[in-house]
Amino acid sequence: MSSREPGLHPPVMKDVARLANVSHQTVSRVLNGHPHVSSDARQRVEYAIAQLGYRRNTAARNLVTRKSQTVGVLAAALGQFGPSQTLLGIETAARDAGYFVSFATLREVTSQSVEDAIAHFSQQSVDGIVIVIPDPGVLQALDRIKLPFPVVTGSAGNRHLGSAVVNQRLGARLAVEHLVGLGHRKIGHLSGPAGWYDAIERVEGWREAMSGAGLVTDYLVEGDWSAQRGYEAGLKFAAQRNVTAMFISNDQMALGFLKAVQEAGLRVPGDVSIVGYDDQPDAAYFYPALTTIRQDFEELGRRCMELLLGQVSVGPDSRHLVVNPELVVRATTGPDREHAEPPPSSPAVGENTTGDPRS
Repeated sequence: MSSREPGLHPPVMKDVARLANVSHQTVSRVLNGHPHVSSDARQRVEYAIAQLGYRRNTAARNLVTRKSQTVGVLAAALGQFGPSQTLLGIETAARDAGYFVSFATLREVTSQSVEDAIAHFSQQSVDGIVIVIPDPGVLQALDRIKLPFPVVTGSAGNRHLGSAVVNQRLGARLAVEHLVGLGHRKIGHLSGPAGWYDAIERVEGWREAMSGAGLVTDYLVEGDWSAQRGYEAGLKFAAQRNVTAMFISNDQMALGFLKAVQEAGLRVPGDVSIVGYDDQPDAAYFYPALTTIRQDFEELGRRCMELLLGQVSVGPDSRHLVVNPELVVRATTGPDREHAEPPPSSPAVGENTTGDPRS
């Protein structure tokens, strides 16, 4: 309940300072999250704000700081689980930092579409943007544009731009090493689209892990992230049966693959073991429950905002922050009967075998 009498002017910062018995500067520090404020003063200011119903005048603040308190996010016009969750993580982190988010999407990546998006954000006077499009064409286009604000990418960056990325090669290695530990020697890979950074990195991680185990990489099928493509690949696999395990580059394709091989009469994991990627919420409810690689998309979003807001406040920062994925073992992986070895007695590094309902 407000302590102001009705009919008076809306409360301003000096009203808060008077009620809290502190200086105008102390109120400003509390509002801006400054660390050098005593707990007693902070409590009095927060109480006064609540009592007065004070609301910060954002427009006036922006005139003083010359900042819009808005960040832009440029994304692909795709409904894939991973990118959409990354966007959610970025929006949450921005809101927690007191920023609004303006979104723009690209149906196709061209130099002109990227330039138009940058111009759109420039007209909105955003303080900076995060780009969540894992397509090399975006960064190539940015190299030819004079950027009017800081830019951070949520996928592989270049030497000029900071980025926050999931260690996709590590995720692929965790998947392959898990299957090798179960005795599998013939491990195929259903990849994402050839042009996507994340897909490329997962292919390289699969190759590295296979080479490290002395195994050949002769079963690579290109996918497109869809369950339909996974289903088609599963039908082809069922007809050939030339590997005993599949590492699949996202959970949606794994879902389609599961359906196809089971319709063909194959048992999972008896006849083929499957590891997906993403750990989307439904993965624990596939039949069988899907062993997969979990990405912390919210943490990725926080890292993107950490980099971007640091550039807004301090200046350019071309660091590349890394978020590590983890293996979540469920029911779609088991020993290869031809080369059966007992599974490890304890979880490998990055492996999650807890009682989490998504585990």
